[in-house]
Amino acid sequence: MNPKLPYVLLVGAAVIIFILSCMLLSRDRQLPSCESQHKTVEKTGPTNQSLVFADLTPEEMAQVVRYLQGNLGVQLVEASRAKPSDNCIASVDLQVPAKAEVLRFLDGGGARPAREALAVLYFGNQPDPNVTEYVVGPLPTPTYHRDVTVHKYGGKVPYHRRPMLGSEYEQVGVFLQTVAFAAAPTFLQEVLEYDSTNVVFQITAPHGFQSGDRKSWLILFQNVSGFFVHPVGLEVLVDHSSLDISRWAVSRVFYNGQYYRDMAQLESAYVQGRISVEKVRKAPRDGDFSSMKPRAPSAALFPLQYEPQGPRYSVRNNLVLFQAWSFAFGMSVSTGLRLFNIRHKGERVAYEMSVQEALSVYGSNCPGGMSTRYMDGSFGLGRYTSPLVRGVDCPYSATFVDTHSLSETLRPSTRKASLCIFEQNLGSPLRRHYSNLQSLYYGGLVNSALVVRSIATVGNYDYVWDFIFYQNGAIEGKVQATGYPSSSFLHGDGLRYGNRLWEHTLGTIRTHSINYKVDLDVGGVKNSLVAHDMAFEMTRAPWSPEQHIERPRLTKKVLDTEDQAAFRLQSKMPRYIYFAANSKNKWGHQRGYRIQITSSAGDHIPEASSMERAISWARYQLAVTRRKEEEPTSTSIYNQNDPWTPTVAFADFINNETITNEDLVAWITTGFLHIPHSEDIPNTVTVGNSVGFLLRPYNYYDLDPSIYSHDGVFFTNEQDFMACEINPLACLPKTASCLPNFPPFTYDGFQNM
Repeated sequence: MNPKLPYVLLVGAAVIIFILSCMLLSRDRQLPSCESQHKTVEKTGPTNQSLVFADLTPEEMAQVVRYLQGNLGVQLVEASRAKPSDNCIASVDLQVPAKAEVLRFLDGGGARPAREALAVLYFGNQPDPNVTEYVVGPLPTPTYHRDVTVHKYGGKVPYHRRPMLGSEYEQVGVFLQTVAFAAAPTFLQEVLEYDSTNVVFQITAPHGFQSGDRKSWLILFQNVSGFFVHPVGLEVLVDHSSLDISRWAVSRVFYNGQYYRDMAQLESAYVQGRISVEKVRKAPRDGDFSSMKPRAPSAALFPLQYEPQGPRYSVRNNLVLFQAWSFAFGMSVSTGLRLFNIRHKGERVAYEMSVQEALSVYGSNCPGGMSTRYMDGSFGLGRYTSPLVRGVDCPYSATFVDTHSLSETLRPSTRKASLCIFEQNLGSPLRRHYSNLQSLYYGGLVNSALVVRSIATVGNYDYVWDFIFYQNGAIEGKVQATGYPSSSFLHGDGLRYGNRLWEHTLGTIRTHSINYKVDLDVGGVKNSLVAHDMAFEMTRAPWSPEQHIERPRLTKKVLDTEDQAAFRLQSKMPRYIYFAANSKNKWGHQRGYRIQITSSAGDHIPEASSMERAISWARYQLAVTRRKEEEPTSTSIYNQNDPWTPTVAFADFINNETITNEDLVAWITTGFLHIPHSEDIPNTVTVGNSVGFLLRPYNYYDLDPSIYSHDGVFFTNEQDFMACEINPLACLPKTASCLPNFPPFTYDGFQNM
């Protein structure tokens, strides 16, 4: 062997190591952290004005509680421990100032409106039990309170209309275990293998058939993960209308298709062998088929998105700035996510966009299922806003915002990361054209939009609420439904009311209806409602009079009154319907914003129903009314427990008033029919369960405003489309090559439950 060979090999290895080291060092230099890149956020107007819409801070909530404790002259019990016969604070939320005051402040240089809170109190410990609402202010140091109940609702709110507190649910559960179940020990032990821990209940609403009722069906399930699809066949009707818990009673019992007077009669019939028993196989604690634990191991990581030059939006307190957009956001305890003062290119296009209600109407051949009409605002779409999981509920790099609430407690609570904001590349062009005729060019714009999201988990259902802002001036309101389907015990003719999901599980048919309030201010506060559509007309061909042509033409109509602007759910509605401004664009057209609804709603409950007026907003896919301070919401949290005498009946808003050149509000209803099927096990997916609406500029601008987006791409066959200054996409290896700095994964959803 050549004695020099080892030295040659050593030198060669050293050279290779040196080259590789240089390459690695060079690579590290070329890949800085994405967060170190320059970021640009366009600024739009003063940033502190949005605080007029800001949710109450925990400190402000605490001040309101202290004020009420010291100034009402009654003892207030912690709501989480309150009996029906106690006085307590049910909730404290922001009292949104009157629109006229806010606009004077925002646009006219007027004084900032007083900051106030709205407190809902239950007074059970007095001769005339009732629910009272107080406005408390000014914050942060309250000095006054005023009772606004009669002004808002035309009278006192009877006590039986109050939404159930968590403490009442617990008290009903204790009654079920200690009183009701004590009357049927043999049945429970032998049929359900009851051990005081292995069953849970879901309560139905509304609670009865007439005003004053508070009788609730309790549907029993196995106490396992995903219990909603594990019914055991037993349902108990409990009368908990008395403020004295010792007077509560069982009114009826249902088991496997048969009704009994009470649990004692059920026990007697079972012992005597007069019951058809259907034993349910005991499920493991993880729920078995209802477990959401993945059935496959982790593999290649799913795609992630990142921001190579940092976020292109900013969040300052409750103000969001994104390209030409700006808006304020908040979270109502009852109705959830809401936006205010929405501006595009500095001009307000909407004063308010907010969720109003989520209604579900169930069918079944079991009593609990057939009597269920959930109005989720009564339970609290904001109260049950859930902490979000980074990377699943929202993109990993989204901005997460904590929300605060005071509900059924004397202390504010914080829900970590319960709202997220992110820019999303939707993976498709917002607009594009490839020209291969005459001139050769390509022009396009990536569809990148800003999303504001919250997710409310109300019992078995999870609602994903989005407001989406596009570069062409359009806004989308969207809701996606997921979570577990509610179910009944399969027996008899159950398949008339749904599909079989498991051995004893009937996935029951239900309708979902979602109502939104959209207060558009197009080119100013005063607007009119205009409908454009099409009709075919027959005409002779001018160049060949003996021939006929059928051509579509534009139809136009101004909708003058509220009655004309109320479109029933399944009726034909003009395909172009828009809020028209008093100003015109360059081409002489009234500037407008069009309302476009996406819905597959089921039928509305018959208007002959004794409870229909409480949900009469769901009669209409769209209703446009004059805006009034005394009509702030389409429903009330009190409608759930007394729909027979509704505290707010939306149908009364529509009284044929003129709506030409007025401050108008659009009430939009969207929804879907859900017939659960086997693929709803273990739970429902969002695909196909997404509905909502779009607000789109209609002659509002002189041309598409997205043409001014910095994201546009254009090049011709005569240009060097590999040059960065011509085509920014050619520079991605340079401008977008960075190392995303993903923050550590955290989750606070199991804290402070």
